[in-house]
Amino acid sequence: MRGGSRPIHSRAVAPVAGKLLEVGVVVLFVATLSTALYGGVVPEYRSAVAEEVGDRTLTAADHAVTSAVPPAPRTPTVRSATTRTTVDLPETIRGESYRVRFADGVLTLEHPHSAVDGRRRLAFPTQPSGTPSTWRSDARTIVVVQRDEEGLTVELMNR
Repeated sequence: MRGGSRPIHSRAVAPVAGKLLEVGVVVLFVATLSTALYGGVVPEYRSAVAEEVGDRTLTAADHAVTSAVPPAPRTPTVRSATTRTTVDLPETIRGESYRVRFADGVLTLEHPHSAVDGRRRLAFPTQPSGTPSTWRSDARTIVVVQRDEEGLTVELMNR
């Protein structure tokens, strides 16, 4: 040591301590940002997207059912007509299975997250009859629509 100066071997401590502080600040920033995103922004985004997918699924189901209605018989010898149509729906919404129920002319989407649920009254030429029926999202879905002299009968089926 020379008169009041530091020893040579202690000069390397300051840059190392500075780098450790920089790394600590970066790690703290990344941890805070990750917590903020995964605690608030990302779940809200997933919920918003799930609501939109649920609405589109209900719209697609509505279109499939109303498009499956057979035309009215044009001759007196034809008394009824039946159509069977396969419907493509997403298997899951927000990672969960769901159901589409039909009763009294209304399609209802039932999902474990209530924000995704929805209802839609279908536009038919006459009020459909039949027993309530359900599609499960984890199975192949088919709609059967029968038109006869008494009106329409709609049934949702899984295969």
